[in-house]
Amino acid sequence: MRKFFKTLITSVLAFTLLLTGIPLSGARAALEIEDLVIDLNVPQVTREVSDNKLDLNALHVYDDDRFMLASENLTWKSSNKNVASISKDGEVTLTGHNGKTFISVSDGSYSDRISIQYKGNQDKIVVRKEKGKRYDLIGNAIKHMSMEEKVGQMIMPDFRTWKGQNVTVMNDEIAKLVKDYHLGGVILFRENTVTADQTTKLVSAYQDAAEKYGLLISIDQEGGIVTRLQTGTDMPGNMALGATRSEETAEKVGKAIGEELNALGINMNFGPVLDVNNNPDNPVIGVRSFGEDPELVANLGNAYIKGLHETGTAATAKHFPGHGDTAVDSHIGLSEVPHDIDRLKKVELYPFQQAMDAGIDAIMTAHVTFPKIDDTKAISKKDATEIAVPGTLSHKVLTGLMREDMGFKGVIVTDAMNMGAISEHFGPVDAAIRAVKAGADILLMPVGIEAVANGLYQAVNSGDISEDRLEQSVERVLTLKLNRSIVKPEVEKSLDEKAANALQVVGSPEHKAIEKEAAEKSITLVKNDAVLPLNVSPEDKIVVVGGSGFSIQLLAGEIQKHHPAAVYINASGPLNTAQLAQVQDAKYIIVGTYTSSVSGRAQDASQMVMTRQLIETGVPVVAVGARNPYDVMSYKDVDAYLVQYGFKPASFEATANTIFGKNNPTGKLPVTIYNHDGSVLYGFDHGLGY
Repeated sequence: MRKFFKTLITSVLAFTLLLTGIPLSGARAALEIEDLVIDLNVPQVTREVSDNKLDLNALHVYDDDRFMLASENLTWKSSNKNVASISKDGEVTLTGHNGKTFISVSDGSYSDRISIQYKGNQDKIVVRKEKGKRYDLIGNAIKHMSMEEKVGQMIMPDFRTWKGQNVTVMNDEIAKLVKDYHLGGVILFRENTVTADQTTKLVSAYQDAAEKYGLLISIDQEGGIVTRLQTGTDMPGNMALGATRSEETAEKVGKAIGEELNALGINMNFGPVLDVNNNPDNPVIGVRSFGEDPELVANLGNAYIKGLHETGTAATAKHFPGHGDTAVDSHIGLSEVPHDIDRLKKVELYPFQQAMDAGIDAIMTAHVTFPKIDDTKAISKKDATEIAVPGTLSHKVLTGLMREDMGFKGVIVTDAMNMGAISEHFGPVDAAIRAVKAGADILLMPVGIEAVANGLYQAVNSGDISEDRLEQSVERVLTLKLNRSIVKPEVEKSLDEKAANALQVVGSPEHKAIEKEAAEKSITLVKNDAVLPLNVSPEDKIVVVGGSGFSIQLLAGEIQKHHPAAVYINASGPLNTAQLAQVQDAKYIIVGTYTSSVSGRAQDASQMVMTRQLIETGVPVVAVGARNPYDVMSYKDVDAYLVQYGFKPASFEATANTIFGKNNPTGKLPVTIYNHDGSVLYGFDHGLGY
């Protein structure tokens, strides 16, 4: 009856305005609002109280059951300011006094409230939601979605390039794809993120292109070797954080990354990596992992996640159920983890379970086979051979293990569907259908938006995928969006305002200080035969050797800040006669090596041969492992060995400071370094100081 009268009134008013010549749009828009709801009253929404603060949003609900962020003409009130105050933007601040308060909001026509109670004797904050059909925003929204809209919420493509050019500004073709296929999100890459100003405008344009619900704007901003932003702070990666052994530092890094992403409008980070790197031969995880110890990975991972969540940024743990004990890069081929469930629960699954229990938003799957969990076979389209089904496409892994056994209720996002492990063996549409049937909620980077979307439409129409299955995923996606305040606003901030804020936050001095702190705490002194810290006179000759292709020139530059006369030799293989002559009269040689694979640190690998050649000169040699810590296994006779776990400028600066005694090394190995015969060279937790 209420809707009937509203429709009648709308029609009469529209006719009246038409006769008078008054524009219709504003009046109709105002009349389309049916309710005002506090987002935390929605049953699926959860929100953490952080530092006695809680953010609330007011949502306008429209007659087609879409919801938008309301911000104008709102009045927020607290019934008991002794317990909590409320800002005009909906930020609740608890005072620490016992008692209960009702937080209410009104737009003059509609209102809502929620209760908050502080129990000091239990140090407990109790939030009690209002109940009723009006709060089923997600269920009602889904009822009004077409099947095509539901599929769209599950697709997250990348637009790195368009017609051969990097996508740094929105174009009409991409905007049309976002609209036509009702996309729920996109992922950004380095090609898309040149400056803070440009990135902010691109992200804003993506959100403008979305029809109803805010887009998940995602990125792989892990820190370290996987850093997508071309602007801002280059935080050390996970293994560097593992070396610090500091949850406080990991939280600071996560929070700084989240603040920078948030300022740019990027609302979802595909991090942290929670793979346990217990295989030194792993070519793709390595320093992206916190280390080889499951508890260390879990503790630092949860601290990093907490930091992201403090900024409102959605966090994603990856790569489930574990990509650490593999020797094949899933970007290239199909890898296997042979362990049974008991071993997986103790090692690989442990950090993921801890993250689930702590409220992780999303988990990314691994394109890796787990034959002891799922021995299902498929026929490869590559060569018609029988292959095991990877985790991403496995119902037993995603639904059986993750949902039913481990109790995960958040969003499951696939790893990129264009990676070799998937694309070489399965067709794009077949892979997408398999992933959805397995339990995936978001298909990341499917090969061909149009083909995959149409393939999913056909699968639903044929009954191969039920619409109920789609709705389960859409509910989880919309829940994530509401949890992290990813909702289209009725009134947007100006682009200039957004860009100005981004320029203030991204690469701020405060974040640079965290970057420096993390880098310095991570430096690990593995070996020191009474060489470090260097004691030199201005006239002493220091030679720095290493390939510029591995960024070792950055190390040379930092060394020259301490010792301006230092000489740099750009080499990544055996030195020639002239180069050898340059090092013969040196007091010290500093050599930087950079490896990412087994072949790179093999005894006969060019950098390893070069380093042993330098050792044979008889000049004291300080070696720096610029990435993986394992390099020393091929030049064990070096006089001193430092590990920095990454090739970003802050890490090279920290290493140089350590070499000259300006930084006391406190890092501990987060992994075991083995000899080539498999015996232990340096154990987990090893680390020297001054």
